[in-house]
Amino acid sequence: MKKILFLLVISFATISFSSCDNCCSEKKAKYVFYFIGDGMGFSHVSAAEAYLAYVNEGKIGRESLSFTKFPVLGMATTYSASNDITCSSAAGTALSTGTKTNNHFLGVTPDTTDLTSISYKIHNAGFPVGIMTTVSIDHATPASFYANSVSRSDYYSISKQISETGFEFFAGGGLLSPTGKTKDQKSAYDMAEEAGYTIAAGLDEYASKKEGSKKMIMLQKQGRNSKELPYAIDRKPGDLTLSDIVRSAIDYLTRDDKGFFIMAEGGLIDWAAHSNDGKTTCLEVADLSDAVAVAYEFYLKHPKETLIIVTADHETGGIALGSSGGYSLYFNELAAQVSSKDSSVTAATYENAHTKSYVEELNKKAKIGWTTGSHTGGNVPVFAVGAGSLLFAGEMDNTDIPKKICSAMGVEF
Repeated sequence: MKKILFLLVISFATISFSSCDNCCSEKKAKYVFYFIGDGMGFSHVSAAEAYLAYVNEGKIGRESLSFTKFPVLGMATTYSASNDITCSSAAGTALSTGTKTNNHFLGVTPDTTDLTSISYKIHNAGFPVGIMTTVSIDHATPASFYANSVSRSDYYSISKQISETGFEFFAGGGLLSPTGKTKDQKSAYDMAEEAGYTIAAGLDEYASKKEGSKKMIMLQKQGRNSKELPYAIDRKPGDLTLSDIVRSAIDYLTRDDKGFFIMAEGGLIDWAAHSNDGKTTCLEVADLSDAVAVAYEFYLKHPKETLIIVTADHETGGIALGSSGGYSLYFNELAAQVSSKDSSVTAATYENAHTKSYVEELNKKAKIGWTTGSHTGGNVPVFAVGAGSLLFAGEMDNTDIPKKICSAMGVEF
């Protein structure tokens, strides 16, 4: 009996050491995708999946998004240093620097001391960096990964800092105030070109200009006149998408095979939710899912060295799957909407004399509820797959996420 127990102990120890060896031998993440769905809470994800199940399969149920299939699920708290309900710049600062700050501050502490984003730490460790979004590149979330400002609205000061980063790839809708409020300052685009950036308007220009370029800023076809990408519901053939941008970033940042760090924001989810626009919100979440699918294709080629994280900076709108009682949702009502601009109709359209917007009417018919046109204080999801993904399981604060990313990459935080 003693001999049997001894053998069992030895066997258990061998298995334990073997497991430890496997754990310790896990490769560090060489390629990291950090997706942020601006304003995307748990219910936004559920609404998008339910909408897709209806329109694609004609059924009650859920059609999984690319990232809801990931094996690791966590959730993050989102409060800022000054408020239970955060704004995007304070949340972006937490997600990029690991430090809480006040609402409307960007990349600085509550006492206005400059903070350092993990983008710089990762870049200094030798990894190429790409920052991209569906809104303007100088907007709160992308800006929190490269800029410092006591006001998230100081777009000119923020945009000037792009040229100082040395990061290899920026992409998105453009800049909100490239020549300042008075429109007579030196263009931030010109500063970027002087710093060695190539500016490409659209996919064709990117393809023709990428060879020989050292750093890239990729914009919509409208180039310097664009501000954000169109909503998915309004998209026309040839319009740039977040999927296009992520695919281009992978192409650009893997030229020297040093790995990379990509932060990609689905910024229009937030805007649609601020407008309490049910269908547009669902389509923007689905659009983020498409971009994550591009990253997942890359992961399948490099599964031991790739990490993908998908999270949000906060929840917007307080969307509820159910209103006015009952146990039914009617996504067929949302399917009637053809544009994000379907916002008003004449009173004669409805029997009652109280004119309601078309979007409000669709929400009501679909039984989609909203509690606010602003942000809420709820926790947000964290989805992860790949090297170091287990770090992102369970509850965490948003300030923990950048620290975990550095840990997964073997970069000192």
